[in-house]
Amino acid sequence: MSEFVALTENEIYERMVATILDHRLPPGTKLIEEKLASAFGVSRTRIRPVLVRLANEQIVTLIPNRGAMVAQPTEKEAREVFEVRRMIEPTLIECFIASATADDIAVLTQCINDEEAARATGDMRRAIRLSGDFHLHIANASDHQTLGRILRELVSRTSLILMTYSDNHLQARAEATSCGCQEHRALLDAIRLRDAREAARLMREHLAQLEAQLRFTATEEAAPDLASLFGHPSTPH
Repeated sequence: MSEFVALTENEIYERMVATILDHRLPPGTKLIEEKLASAFGVSRTRIRPVLVRLANEQIVTLIPNRGAMVAQPTEKEAREVFEVRRMIEPTLIECFIASATADDIAVLTQCINDEEAARATGDMRRAIRLSGDFHLHIANASDHQTLGRILRELVSRTSLILMTYSDNHLQARAEATSCGCQEHRALLDAIRLRDAREAARLMREHLAQLEAQLRFTATEEAAPDLASLFGHPSTPH
């Protein structure tokens, strides 16, 4: 009989976040404690704190007497997320420009190259995640801990919004609703020139364009198998 090393709560959390943000657990997916426990090879008591943590970050919704599900943002919530992002990201990119190194710029360049490669192969789920990574690196390297922490939560929620409301988000089209590579390259050009004012303007314009492309008609997706997602075999009956 195979033995499995018990995962810590933080490891379970990290794997669930990665799976949700990589869009393998679509918005609205029910997260049944027993199935998650079986998938991870742990007890339900190890799963509950993880779901609470995800709920606190608004990645998961906890419904009394009904359990948990991957959050499915409303139109109002989606618009609020972009409103707040337009408030804080111009400041973050200005802080980033003040201290950005050649290595920081190289990371952003690689994010764009990888996103373009994902689009070219039709992997729009990966493209959306990589576009989020672009914004997160700016936040992480800006040395503004408070705004950076807020943005990390907002990027997670944006990923769910894009999965729920993007028009043709699974198609490899340059105009598909996700952070466009061309807009990211324009931001990168302003960063290289150390033009903080222009970068802030481009960031506001970029986020406004992203929101404008959303289509608030969600489509249902088949519920994934949790055991196959998290790599632990189902318990034999």
